Amino acid sequence: MALMITDECINCDVCEPECPNDAISMGESFYQIDPHRCTECVGHFDEPQCVQICPVACIPVNPAHVETRPMLMAKYERLTGAVSVEPVEPQR
Repeated sequence: MALMITDECINCDVCEPECPNDAISMGESFYQIDPHRCTECVGHFDEPQCVQICPVACIPVNPAHVETRPMLMAKYERLTGAVSVEPVEPQR
């Protein structure tokens, strides 16, 4: 699922530079997250960085953009050009 920023945002400016996908930008009244760029930091970090740093806890999951972890990883790969490599069992 992509994340979203609610109207409780205080525009403290700490989340935008933490986003590895450049998904966060200033909206009309407060920051917003582009759901097409948000991977919840899958592929970059174990936890969403914006959620970790937000002082007012105003970044929940966006129910309008439900995605599984594999879907988020595919989005990460598309955005970065990275290719995930599945572990290969050695042949015997």
